[in-house]
Order: sequence, then C-alpha cells, then structure tokens
Amino acid sequence: MNILLIGSGKMGNIVEQLAIEKGHTIVAKYHTLNPFNAKTFLVGDVAIDFSNPSLVKGHTQLCFEKNIPLVEGTTGWNEQFESVSAECLKMGGTLLTSSNFSLGVNLFFEMTKKLSVLIDAYDYNCSISEIHHTEKIDKPSGTAITLAESVISHSNRYANWALYPIDSSPEICQVNVDNTLLIHTERLHGVFGKHSLSYENSIDIIRFEHEAKSRIGFAKGAIMAAEWLIGKRGVFDMSDFLNFAPR
Repeated sequence: MNILLIGSGKMGNIVEQLAIEKGHTIVAKYHTLNPFNAKTFLVGDVAIDFSNPSLVKGHTQLCFEKNIPLVEGTTGWNEQFESVSAECLKMGGTLLTSSNFSLGVNLFFEMTKKLSVLIDAYDYNCSISEIHHTEKIDKPSGTAITLAESVISHSNRYANWALYPIDSSPEICQVNVDNTLLIHTERLHGVFGKHSLSYENSIDIIRFEHEAKSRIGFAKGAIMAAEWLIGKRGVFDMSDFLNFAPR
C-alpha cells in the first residue's frame, strides 16, 4: 500500500513507523515545509491525515479531486463534517473519519450505546470526563464529543452536551442541568487519553473508563482502516470498518 502521510507530528511519525513495519510504503510526507496541495501532490493508494483542523477542508477537497481514499484522523472540525461529507458524495470520493482509531475506544463507544439504553429508565445522571496531554488543541476531545453524542442519541434524558468549566471537579458534573450532558476536561503532562463515562445518583456510581497507554493503538487503527478503505466509495467511520451492527 502506497501511503500519502499528511502531518509530521507525533501521530504521523508513529503511523509512518508502523506502516513501514507492515510492509507499506510512504510515498510522500506532508508538513508545514511541504504542504499538501496540488503542486506537491504525488499519486498513492490512500492518504492518512493527522494534521490541523484548519487544513482539513483543503486536504479533503484535494483527495476527492485526485480520487485518493482519505483516512481523516484530525479532530476539532466537527462543524465542517456535514459539508465535507456532502462534497465527498457529490464528487464520488472516499472518506473515513473517526474521533479515535483505537480498537479499544471503538469497543468503548459500542458498549456506551448499550449501557445508555439499559440505564435510561433509571434515575442516574450521566457525565463525561476526559484528560489529555497539554499539547492537545481541541477541548473537549473528539472522543468525548462522540461519547456524548452517543449517549444523547440513545437516551431520552439528554438533548445536548456542554463543556463544564475546566477548574470544576468531575463530581460537580453529575448535576443534570436542563437535559444537558456535561463534559469535564483537563490537560496534564504525559496523558495520551483517558475518558470516563459516569452514572451517579444518591445511592451509587457506575463508572466506565478507557485509558490509552500510548499512541500506538491510534496509529494501528488508522493503518488498518486505510487498508480496508481502498476500493470503496462513500463516507465511512470505524463502525463500518469494524462491522459493528447499527444501533
């Protein structure tokens, strides 16, 4: 598999290392000094993007124009998702996006759906807590947003989510305010990603948690998704790749 690798940060470097170990070829590496555009474009089988949310629109457009399947791993561009997806379908492109490519996190997403349905009939208030390294730009994380949207779509209790003040403790987030699911976010050195889903009432707490030990799981998932994506058309996510039944 010939890969166009967009983004030379820590994630991009790990993707490069693991892809080469699997026998794939990095045809081109794009970064600040070699931006991904029509002039620098090289032909490949697939593109993997872990760059900056401000660049996603241009990167996706170029991939659609050049008929290159794109695995989009950048987060923080949720507000553009609908327009980018529509453009992909209009141009006959291929796009797979995810807030998190880790297999463990995607299993976490699926279990969250089932738990949300199961617990909806009972008197529990839900909250989400996420902790990441200090270099992460977006708050809350894309993973936390995906969790929140999953809870909302599988529950009659919540209609939207909101970011709780950063200096507030997660326990305060248990309060259900106007059917709003609250997300507590924190940035600490050396944390690759920790997400907690909590259900609490006056009697007990049910807490469901995932913590990444490194970035390797994210990179492996992105490469596996890229391998799967070749030859397909349309807009996909990790549940399509992992063949999870719709809920």
